[in-house]
Amino acid sequence: VRLVESGGGSVQSGGSLRLSCAASGYIYCMGWFRQAPGKEREGVAGISTGGGSTYYADSVKGRFTISRDNNKNTLYLQLNNLKPEDTAMYYCGTLPCRGGRVTWEFGSWGQGTQVTVSS
Repeated sequence: VRLVESGGGSVQSGGSLRLSCAASGYIYCMGWFRQAPGKEREGVAGISTGGGSTYYADSVKGRFTISRDNNKNTLYLQLNNLKPEDTAMYYCGTLPCRGGRVTWEFGSWGQGTQVTVSS
């Protein structure tokens, strides 16, 4: 399955962005991770097949919202109240479905979309 992310950009602290991930086919569990230069990859949000269960890293909980539209094979990530430490390349990817919990074991992912937050 091919994944294409979009929607990144440059915003000031406190701003918002909405990322999209278009998949070439149906994907079961999915998620977003980010990676900043010199830092390890961080899983930030995951969602179950039907969208009924969502999971977030503590660092983004209450600010980011993951959702999906299975009719369009598209995944979204709404980023609110952005902070400079959110600056990173954001990727969507496949996740294993663990039945009520998430493990940030991304399988395939796209080329990423850059999010830059200035103070």
